[in-house]
Order: sequence, then C-alpha cells, then structure tokens
Amino acid sequence: MPDYKWPAMNKRKIMGTRVSRLDGPAKSSGRAKYPSDMNPQGLLQTAILVSPHAHAKIRSINTDAAKSMPGVAGIRTFVNAGAEVQWANAEIAIVAANTEEQARDAVRAIKVDYEVLPHMVREENLAKAGTRAKAAGEQITGDPDQALKDADVVLQSEYGIPVITHCCLEPHGQVSEWKGDAINFWPSTQAVSTVGNQLAQALSFDAAKIKVTCDYMGGGFGSKFPADSWGAEGARLSKDTGGRPVKVFLDRATELTIAGVRPSHFMKVKVGAKKDGTITAWQSDSWSTGGFAGGGMAPIPYVYANIPNRRMNHAAVSLNAGPQRAWRAPNHPQASFLTTSAITDLAAKLNMDPLDVFLKNANLTLREATYKSQLEKAAKMIDWKAKYHAPGEGKGTIRRGVGIGVATWGGAGHASKCKIVLHPDGSVEVELGSQDIGTGTRTCITMVAAETLGLPMSAIRVKIGTNSYPASGPSGGSTTIGGVSSSTRKAAVNALEKLFEKVAPSLGVPADQLEAVDSRIQVKGNPNKAMSWKQAAQKMGPQSIEEMGENVPAQAPREGLNTLGASGVQMAEVEVDTETGRVRMRKLVAVQDCGLVVNPKTAESQVYGACIMSICSALFEERVMDAVTGRVLNPDMEFYKLAGLPDIGEIEVQMDITPEHDARGIIGLGEPCAIGGGAAIANAIHNALGVRVPLAPATPEKVLNAIGNRRYA
Repeated sequence: MPDYKWPAMNKRKIMGTRVSRLDGPAKSSGRAKYPSDMNPQGLLQTAILVSPHAHAKIRSINTDAAKSMPGVAGIRTFVNAGAEVQWANAEIAIVAANTEEQARDAVRAIKVDYEVLPHMVREENLAKAGTRAKAAGEQITGDPDQALKDADVVLQSEYGIPVITHCCLEPHGQVSEWKGDAINFWPSTQAVSTVGNQLAQALSFDAAKIKVTCDYMGGGFGSKFPADSWGAEGARLSKDTGGRPVKVFLDRATELTIAGVRPSHFMKVKVGAKKDGTITAWQSDSWSTGGFAGGGMAPIPYVYANIPNRRMNHAAVSLNAGPQRAWRAPNHPQASFLTTSAITDLAAKLNMDPLDVFLKNANLTLREATYKSQLEKAAKMIDWKAKYHAPGEGKGTIRRGVGIGVATWGGAGHASKCKIVLHPDGSVEVELGSQDIGTGTRTCITMVAAETLGLPMSAIRVKIGTNSYPASGPSGGSTTIGGVSSSTRKAAVNALEKLFEKVAPSLGVPADQLEAVDSRIQVKGNPNKAMSWKQAAQKMGPQSIEEMGENVPAQAPREGLNTLGASGVQMAEVEVDTETGRVRMRKLVAVQDCGLVVNPKTAESQVYGACIMSICSALFEERVMDAVTGRVLNPDMEFYKLAGLPDIGEIEVQMDITPEHDARGIIGLGEPCAIGGGAAIANAIHNALGVRVPLAPATPEKVLNAIGNRRYA
C-alpha cells in the first residue's frame, strides 16, 4: 500500500506556507462568474408570489389574468387549493417572463383567497407556547438536587439568544435550462455533487442527465444544500417554455424570511460550585425554535460538559415562521453563549476571576490540556491580567471589560473522490466535484497536489465546481478541507507511483527509490541522479497517467490524513457607554486549533470572518417578529443590522499550530471559530457593567434596560 502520510513539517515546501487565494484576482476584479451572473441566450426572469399570512388555508388560486399579461411565458404554483401555509412569505406561485418587471406585474395579478388561521411567532415566554412546546425528555446524571443543596454557592439566572438569519449576499437561487432529455443547472450551492440528485428526485428525472455548475457562490453558511422548491419549479418552467433558461433568485425580503435561520435558544439555569470555584452541579430548562419544526437542543453545559451532577430539560417550540437550516456550527454558538454566561456570572458570585474558574474546571472538558493552553495564550494576547477587574468596577460613563468564550467541533473529512491526470507535456490536472464556497478550497487543493508532486503551484490546474467530476461531499460540518485534501493527496501519490515506474529504468533504480523534488524526479537523497519533470513526463509516451484517490471517512482516522476534534478560545475587550448603551468593540482575540494547517493565511482568514460574524450576532443581529401580523419586521439590509467596518475593532488570530496538532492530520475549521466570539463579547459587557445583559444582541436599548437605575460615579 502506498504511503499516503503527510510529509514531515521540515520537509514541506508548500503546505504550511502563507499562500494567497488563487481566485482572489478573479473575484476582486469581477471576472469571477457566480450563478446569479449566468444569463444564457433567451433567459426568462421570475418573480415569486408569497403568502402575506403567517398561517392560512388556501381556498383558491386564480392565475388567469396573470397568464395573459405582456411578456409572461409561464406560471406554476407551489401549492394547490386546500393547502395550509405555515409561515409568512411561504411560496405560492412563480411567474416567468421576458423581464423581471413583467414577472412582478403578473404576480400582482394572481388572485389567492385565504382563510386566515391563528398563528404564533414569538417564543421568548415559554409559558405562552402551550402545546407548541414539545419536550425533548429529561437528561439526568448523578444527583443534581443533592449537589445543589451541598454547593457553597448557587447561581440562578436566565439567558437568551434570538433567531438570526444567514443573510447570504448572493440570495438562494439558480438558473435552469431544460434541453430535451438533459438539464443544465447553475445553482448557488454548497453541494455541487449532490444537489443535482435532489433536483432529479423532485422532478422524477435521471440524475445522470443533470449537469450542475457552480464555479463560485456568494455565501451559504450552511443554508445552501438543497435544490429547494424554487429550484424544481424553475426547472419545470424551463421545460414548459420549450427549454428557455429560467433564472430564479429570491428577493431580499423572501431570502431573509424563508431561506434559513439559526435557531434561538433560551435557558433558565442553576449552577452549583465549591468556594474554590469547582463546579459541582448544573440544572437547566431550555427551549428553542428555528420555525415550524421547532429547534434542537444546544449541547449544554457546553465544553465543560462533564460536570458530575446534571439535569437538563429542553423543549422545541413550533412557530409560524420560516424554517431553520444549518448555520455555521449548528447550536454551538448558542450553547457557548448560554454556558459561558452562566460560568462568568458564577465567578462573579464567587468573587473570582472567571479565567481562574474556566481553568479550574478544565478537567471537566474532553481536552483539558488543550483548553488550559489556549486560555493562557488568549489571556496573554488580550492582556487579561492587566485589563480584568471586578465586574462593574471603575469610574466614569465609559466602562471597559473583558470576557471569555469557548468552542469545540468535529470537522472530520467527508467522502471525496479525486482524479489526477499527468500529461506527457508535463501539465497536471486535478478534478473533483467539490465547491469553493469562499474558504480557499481551490488554493488548498492546489497546494496539496503541488506538494505531493514536487511541483510549483503554477504547474497544477485544479478543476472543481461541477458534478461531471468525481463526486466530493457537500461543504458542511467543516468537512471539506479534510475530504478534498486527503483524496487529492492519495490521487497524487498514486499518479506519482505510476510515473516512477515509467522513469525508473532510465535512472537505473527501482521505482520505490525515487522521489519528486523541485520539479524533478530523482533518486532519493541524490539530486545529481535525476531528470526534470518534463523529461520524466515524456517517458509516458503518448498516454497520460490517470489515477484516482478517495477519502473514506470510516478509514480516515486510521490513515492519519484527517481526523476530528477542534478546540478554540476567544476573548473580547469592549467599551460600553453607560449613558447611551452603545457597545464598542476594542479587541477580539482567537486561539484556534484545527490539526495540520494546509495554508495558515486562508486559515486565519476563516477565523477573521468568523470573528466578524460573532460581532454581528452579539451586538446587532436579530430577527424581529410582529406578534399581530406574524410577519418579519426587518427582512432587509436597512433594519436587519450587520456590523460595519467601524464596528469591528481589532481582531487578532493565533492558529494553535503544534507538532501534536499536526500529528492529528487535517481537521475542518469553518465552524469552530464561529462559536466563542459572541459569548466572549457578552461576558466582556458583563465585566464592564457589573450587570448582565441577559438577551442578545446587546443593543443600546437592552444595555440601558440592564443598567436600570444603577448609578455610576
């Protein structure tokens, strides 16, 4: 069996170096074409009619007037009379026309008779949920009742974090072209190899005859895996109109309402501890929602999950609101916020530095040494010892504080196949049905192939973004980098072995005595007995070498190419104006491990982006529902607030690169770094004020409400 293991650190020439994204110039110059940029000849534009009601039964739909309007080429309905819609902006009908304006005019001409039904769209008060709250079942470990009685200190508190949306800058959508017995499909997707299969299932069509192409996509964050109802209806409209291509992209209001949200999570908790800060008991009642299907249970207590005495109850609350979808570490940011808020408040009740409490209880985590090390590193980066003070201590109206957030994630590599072709002219092509969702996947694949083949990156042509290449998994669960790197490594090693067999007779040694170094094939350790890469390629004759490599998740841990289990710590420093309630970021630091780092530059970039997302959710983001109408009140970029450049402050990232982490192989990074930042900011605000802002985001109104009548000198 070939030796697929990663080269030792001191032997790497490309992996582990700071490489800029290969697609950076194309994206920054506008040459990169996204699915929403696709405008084939004869393109039809669309508009979607959505329900104005949060809960209603459809009595009838009449499209007659719309069909006769200028430019209208086709109309389809998503639902029929008698159907029930369960949230506002649910899809009712779609119109395809020569122009977007004509499609919108036709949508307004469609007549729908609704029977409006009762709805519920707010979940903050669990007592009002009634039968809409479904208990998940009690989980008990040890004897929490006795442990709480025996505890020297018991914290009792409540916290909550709201629903937020994915807010993809390129909305959900696609261009479809039904040509005879084949379909061309250009979706904005995180799942190039699998989204065609989903479309085929919806259409009862042959998946092998659907060509998916997505060279670039403008944000997904976990929400862009399925073909979606609008994908299927767009394809049907193309068929109905004789194969004309049809473009369907959601408008911003629909995008922010039904295309995916991160669930809320609320918790009432009791935490017991000894005087020295040792946590002995945890009892929580939590509830969450992501829409009509309810919401999952966040993994609480989070990271510090081995508290000996625990009782957890959770309820999933069904609302008449758009459905949840995976959002960059599903349930983990909420869990970190809830758990670390409680631990920080417990530390205040103990009159202890929360850093000491987090360190004291590191033995309750699965990676004690790693968290201790990361807490200490982050504390030095933010100068915790100099900046921490007793909660609320200080003078004046401007108060500063620091706080801690923690994270964990899996990140094992997904299933992935890769083909590498070595051509007689010396060129190299790498093909796999993956996607680069903006994380630098193209660049990392190129680095792995170049490292393995002993070539410069410029000699490698990576071909991804279509399902016509060997299948690779969706970009979810932080599994992409592990999957594609491992399959690429294997394919490159396999191809190189075949090349060695061709070259070995000319160099007079067995094939297993050869190596590829600095664009040449040489006898191991002997650069004087070698030939250039191009000379070696000529030994292939007229036939190219084609070899496959495959990452099989069940085998990966044994092979050591990719494993799972990432940890991270983030610390924040904030400044709070006690007169206006405005929170200003001063600094956010992140220490993050992810096993072997292929490209430190793009890895750090992932963490920077995650930190910015954390700032957004901690201080600005919140889906606001109107209890009366059942509608989202801020489904736009004016009132659904995100952080701007002046809101970010300083961000400092340290990848936790050690020989021990390298030895674990590659571990996904996309999600773990998006978990702890919001918690750290919330806890920094507590440190600054001496009072807890229990509900995120920490808007000026909520900060002032928390301060209440407290006076400041």
